[in-house]
Amino acid sequence: MTVDVPRGGRVLFIGDSITDAGRDRSTGNDLGCGYAMMASAWFTARHPGHHVSFLNRGISGDRVRDLRARWERDCLDLAPQMVSVLIGINDTWRRYAQHDPTSVADFERDYRHVLEATRQRLDAQIVLVEPFLIPLDDAQHGWRKDLDPKVDVVRRLAADFDAALVAVDALFQEADVDERIWTNDGVHLTPFGHALLAQQWLRAVTPKA
Repeated sequence: MTVDVPRGGRVLFIGDSITDAGRDRSTGNDLGCGYAMMASAWFTARHPGHHVSFLNRGISGDRVRDLRARWERDCLDLAPQMVSVLIGINDTWRRYAQHDPTSVADFERDYRHVLEATRQRLDAQIVLVEPFLIPLDDAQHGWRKDLDPKVDVVRRLAADFDAALVAVDALFQEADVDERIWTNDGVHLTPFGHALLAQQWLRAVTPKA
């Protein structure tokens, strides 16, 4: 399904480092240099008369529990008309890098909490971007055991909350190219990876007539 961006609306991108993408946090309007900036630029170029504004509140390193802790300040208080969430890879990565796992139940509990709060407080459309992994070695292929159930959670939440689902996990897996086109470490995206993600995001979003 797709969701509508209202004319003159405010779109919020929120999540971890993939959304953060080096944004300047000294200004609330910087979009970074990743998919959030690219999607915003292309949307505005295609629909300049729609007068949509875009915000980025990605924070590098965030897990879903961190998102829940700052949801009031970084989402609800900003009163967006559309909320786009990309979170989850750090919940997997920390298990293998720091022996600090996030259970599937805890992941779903905290993710569902922020979506319920959004539905209760805002009249906002929701876009959920699947967490993804582009494994570059055997060790990272092993991460799928932890990540796949979390991807399933995001898909289920998208259905439960009538959100648009940006399905990118399989998109990166199925692209018949060297994985290093998209990433240098299996998690963070190159400019080409961000562009592919931005294109997929734009397919889930339409300007409201």
